[in-house]
Parts: sequence; structure tokens; C-alpha cells
Amino acid sequence: MPSSVPPRPRVLIAVMRVAILSDVHGNTAALDAVLDDIERAGGVDAYWILGDLAAMGPDPVGAMERLNDLKDATFVRGNTDRWVCSLLDPQKSTEWIASAPGQTSGIVSRLAMLCWAQGALMASGWLNWLATLGLEHRATLPDGTRVLLVHAAPGTDDGDGINPGLQPDALAKLVEGCEAELLIVGHTHWQLDITVGNTRIVNLGSVAVPWAGDLRASYYLLQADEKGHSLEHRRVEYAQQAVIEHLWRQQHPGAEYLSARYRGEIQAPWN
Repeated sequence: MPSSVPPRPRVLIAVMRVAILSDVHGNTAALDAVLDDIERAGGVDAYWILGDLAAMGPDPVGAMERLNDLKDATFVRGNTDRWVCSLLDPQKSTEWIASAPGQTSGIVSRLAMLCWAQGALMASGWLNWLATLGLEHRATLPDGTRVLLVHAAPGTDDGDGINPGLQPDALAKLVEGCEAELLIVGHTHWQLDITVGNTRIVNLGSVAVPWAGDLRASYYLLQADEKGHSLEHRRVEYAQQAVIEHLWRQQHPGAEYLSARYRGEIQAPWN
């Protein structure tokens, strides 16, 4: 006799696909290459974007427009987002130079790039939006994994960040009390994937300005369901030389420094 108990319906497990990127720095050529790669990889349901969006590169307004067109995008602020939203006084450079006289050219160049980006963002109306970004964002994956998204390290958008020069005890101190099994950061422009205690730390690298060694744009794809999750690191070629030429045509105040970075002529400080 057929059973009187109806068959149990199949439970469909939702699959979550997220693109995670950081440190766009107004480089729309690199950003467009990443967005094209995401589509070629099958697209995503959402984007997590971990700060340093517009300054210091050649197209701060274009970067803001592209990022805000993304479906279901979550943002946290980076240090340059916070800096560019502050009143920038070129006179401050004298104080910074006095405290670090060996970094004079870098300090002057950084302030000039920030002022340039601030003017573009203010004129286009994006500055107020940038000022609303929060320090961090928390999420829980379908498998219960707790995720913390922050630009540099738990509790801060600045400082040394998560970099390969940190000793194990320093890393452990940084993640202590973060209440997450997965910590995702950017800031240092150096891709890392390490585990400290019960916390996996993933540094996304940089979309716009990776350090010498691998100049391709760097980002991650996350896939998650109730059974678990996986992270895929992806690198994407883009036309650095075209960006360099654009910098010089527009007489960008950071053209010399950024050109050297885009060509891979400057080494990371821990190398």
C-alpha cells in the first residue's frame, strides 16, 4: 500500500555569491577590468567594498559613479575616504614634514592629491555621500560564519594594517576580540590569506595600486551556502600605461608618484 505520509519537500539551499574589493583609489581602468572579470566569472549577488574609493587616482568621480551603480553594494570607509572628507589645509604639510623630514616629497604629493580629489568630489556632489560611510560592517554567512569587513584592521581604518611584516603575536593582538571567524581587510595593497587562532584573515590586496611584483588588479569572490563557503583570489590585467598617460595629460599633481607605482618601480616597505 502506498504510504499515507506525503513526501518531504526538497529544501533548496540558497547560494550566496559576493565580489569583495578594496582600494580602488579613483582608478576606473582597473575597476572596469575587475567588474568585467566578475561578469565573465558568472556575476554575483552582492558586492562588499572596503574603502579607499576615490582618492588618489585620476578619476575619483568616475569611480564613485561606477561603484554606486553596483547592485546590492555594501561599503565601509578607508583612511583616504575620511581624509578627503576633512578640511584639507596645505599648511599642515609643514607639520608632517617636521615630524618626518625624510618623507618630504611623499607628504607634499599626498596632500596635493587629496586636495585635487576633494575638489573634484565636492564639485560633483559625492563628498557628502563619502562622509556617511561607517568604519566596519558585519555579516553572517549561511553556514553561520561571522564576517567582519573593515578597511585596515579591527577598530581602525588606518595604521600599519594587516601586512606580511607583522609577527604572529602582533597579528593575534590585532584580531583579539574581533568576534569574527572571517576578517576581511584591505589598506596595505598586499594580498594575504592567513589564520590566527579561530580567525581567518584575508587581505584583498588592491584593485588600483598593487605593489611591485604583481601589478594586476586584485580582488576576491566569495561563494557560500548552508554547507560552507569558499574564497577565490583573482588577478586581472589592465592597461596601466593608458592610466599613466591620462595622469600626465590631466596634469594630475601625483602623476610622477602614481606613474612609478603603476609601473612597479616602488617596493613595498616590508620588502
